[in-house]
Amino acid sequence: MKSARILIADDDPDILQVLGDRLSAQGYDVATARDGIEALETLRSDPPDLVLLDLMMPRMGGMEVLQRIREENLDVTALVITATGSVRTAVDAMRNGAYDFLMKPFDPQQISLTIKKALEREGLRRRNRLLTSQISESAPDLVGQSPVMREIAATAKKAAEARSTVLILGESGTGKEVLARSIHRWSDRRDNPFVAVNCVALSEDLLESEMFGHEKGAFTGAVQRKAGKFEVADGGTLFLDEIAEMKAELQAKLLRVLQEHRFERVGGTRSLDVDVRILAATNRDLDAAMASGTFRQDLYFRLNVITLRMPPLRERREDIPLLQDYFLGRFASDTKRRVNRVSTETTRLLMNYDWPGNVRELENTIERALVLGQDEEIVPDDLPAHIVDQAMREEDPDASFHGQVRRLKADLIREALRQAGGHQRRAADLLGLNPTYLSR
Repeated sequence: MKSARILIADDDPDILQVLGDRLSAQGYDVATARDGIEALETLRSDPPDLVLLDLMMPRMGGMEVLQRIREENLDVTALVITATGSVRTAVDAMRNGAYDFLMKPFDPQQISLTIKKALEREGLRRRNRLLTSQISESAPDLVGQSPVMREIAATAKKAAEARSTVLILGESGTGKEVLARSIHRWSDRRDNPFVAVNCVALSEDLLESEMFGHEKGAFTGAVQRKAGKFEVADGGTLFLDEIAEMKAELQAKLLRVLQEHRFERVGGTRSLDVDVRILAATNRDLDAAMASGTFRQDLYFRLNVITLRMPPLRERREDIPLLQDYFLGRFASDTKRRVNRVSTETTRLLMNYDWPGNVRELENTIERALVLGQDEEIVPDDLPAHIVDQAMREEDPDASFHGQVRRLKADLIREALRQAGGHQRRAADLLGLNPTYLSR
């Protein structure tokens, strides 16, 4: 069996050496790059199965490399490397396409488990690329019983009965595609394809070919005719994710399809009729996009027949216990682990956290806890430290890790002052501190 190939991109030669030796010893085929430009050249010429990408590199940083991977539709899974204290930056990287992140200094066990999980996910993704572009019968309905989610579900079920376009708004990770799939399953098109297109993952030319297909010889590399997503989705539903990222020329072509229900393949002259229901989603402010001229007003009015807004997870915290149990059941079944519950204390922490990455971040957190945990229930120690710290700080500013350290320091100083009879210099000697430092 061929060894998985891993590219390590980092400007620190010690990290390249240590990580390279560790992964080579585990049987991986390792390549290295010293900066973002060198990494990008390797990704284009000899793509690995996985890239470990430092966010802070000369010439081109890891975040820009992630953007290039997305723009050029490079087929690779990325794990970002970040220093302790840069968790929010790592979350931003995951929003830009990274699968997960590794924190410096490295935990050898965490490195091995995270890489193994990423490679397993990459293998499944490649084997099921065609399947995941169409309807997934096992995809869940909306999970949530909060008032706002009950209202969304009720409106979505009414919308499903018509063929009107639906515009779904919301932050990244809130579950906009889950809502779109639910609308499809609630409609009379449920037995026909559901096809999703990510408008931000492809360049303009590739996105046009992906949506409308192309004729043989339409451009360099078009060695045969290819059906586009509109043809594949005929009779069903086409979901256009991140539609605000679509360029103006392509917006005009999409508007024509919505108006006339016909289009031509790239390089073709024959018009094709289609019966496709359009659902679209974005995390952008479309009013601002129209004001700046980057989004067509006529397309907005054509799409905005019915609008649904998926709330961020912080606005529906009461749904967190349902979501955590759903993800636990799904991942426990996939990994064959006997973890069947989340402790009460863990749930309390999860409900106090702000979830900047929304439901997707919660999903990743439960999966990680399941992989790294040792018991039959998920406990606070299985959660990332930044989640525990922020959640405890929300509940009690002195209960966080840093708050407890400050409180312990204060107790030690008080006891030293008591033993020294109130003399600061003697107390400093007892504590082994410089008197000026103790005074400060």
